[in-house]
Amino acid sequence: MSKIPELMPRQPRLFRCSVVRSERYTPSMQRVTVAGPDLASFHWQGYDHWFRLFLRKPHQERFVLPEISGPTWWKPFLATPEDERAHCANYTVAGFRPDTGELDIDFVVHCGAGGEPEGTAAIWACGVTPGEDLALLDQGLLFDCPDDASDVLLVADESGLPATAGILRALPRDAVGRVIQEIPTAGDRRDLDAPAGMSITWVVRDDPSAVPGAAALAELRGHVPARPTGYAFIVGESTLATEGRRHLHRSGLPKSRITFSGFWKRESHEKATA
Repeated sequence: MSKIPELMPRQPRLFRCSVVRSERYTPSMQRVTVAGPDLASFHWQGYDHWFRLFLRKPHQERFVLPEISGPTWWKPFLATPEDERAHCANYTVAGFRPDTGELDIDFVVHCGAGGEPEGTAAIWACGVTPGEDLALLDQGLLFDCPDDASDVLLVADESGLPATAGILRALPRDAVGRVIQEIPTAGDRRDLDAPAGMSITWVVRDDPSAVPGAAALAELRGHVPARPTGYAFIVGESTLATEGRRHLHRSGLPKSRITFSGFWKRESHEKATA
């Protein structure tokens, strides 16, 4: 595989922006497009470039930009009274167009029994109108594929689909490997700009009561790494990430060649939406 360009580490930087539009991208994904003068200097690195998103909570009349600076920015942020503190969550850049300064953010939409979106961020994304202020703190990449990787394995539930799409779009065109991507419904499939050597397995959950990530984990457990020189990237619900890493390591892939991250935890999500 061709060498993946070396990306310089960057200091976190806060960018102000505002909503341009919000639209349902697929049945389970709401895409919010933001823009603003600050984004003219946003250095998009591709792959799974992620950021911390700050937005107004439902009870707040206006968005208050958090005071963020330095490596320990989170200490004063968390010290702010909860009623006054902006909502904060982690997201992947779904797309960025430097010519227009527009940045896309994809929000997973899970609905309750009444069909209404659940969770602070999803409710905000589905109801937000143009002009709403927000901010994002640039965090860079998690994806850390070694230069000598023989193949690449990507595994994710729907929360990791923007990362999957971004990595595939940025990979060298001679990259080889496999994607295991879980989605809630068949309608959530999307065209992926993947190298010809990357095979894609879509795992459709369909059952709304099923645990997200479980189907992708079951598919992964049937996968055996071709060589110990490969690289794996596993993200999504916490159990998928941790158990997926355990399976691959037991199957011969060194821990140093596995990047894993629990984007969310089922128990925490259930408490937040109860």
